[in-house]
Amino acid sequence: MAKPTTKAELIQQSTEKYQQLNDLIDSIPEEKRYLAFSFEDRDKNIRDVVVHLHEWHNMALEWYRIGMSGKKPFMPAEGYTWRTTPELNQMIWKKYQETDLKQVRKLLDETHNNEMRLIAVHSDEELFTKKFYKWTNTTSLGAIFTSSTSSHYVWAIKKIRKFKREAGIK
Repeated sequence: MAKPTTKAELIQQSTEKYQQLNDLIDSIPEEKRYLAFSFEDRDKNIRDVVVHLHEWHNMALEWYRIGMSGKKPFMPAEGYTWRTTPELNQMIWKKYQETDLKQVRKLLDETHNNEMRLIAVHSDEELFTKKFYKWTNTTSLGAIFTSSTSSHYVWAIKKIRKFKREAGIK
């Protein structure tokens, strides 16, 4: 899948991949959605994958809020650098170990919709011109939204398909 280069492509890919992700999860019998992955991974089950997406939405939304207010957001998060994202992702994993899959799916739906609303209000130029907004550094707003939506959904779909295949779920 080619990365989107227009607002229309970003909306289409994010919407389609988000639907595919939800359809995939829904295709797994309810009682099997809580099974542990049989493969070694940071994420141990579907909940962990979903909450990872939700938290990266939250980070992108926070970067946007801070950046659009004229300030410089901590990216990826305060106390972390892009080199230390494995530690950040581990912290995210730990934070949600007591949270139910149904709850995190609702949270993901909220943050997905929030990102989609933000994408919708920007022009192609605002989304895909590198450095259009100073706070995005050397990248574009569209690249940030692509990373936290469509590209991340593709990653999640692959991981959940692997789980489904290895668990023998049809």
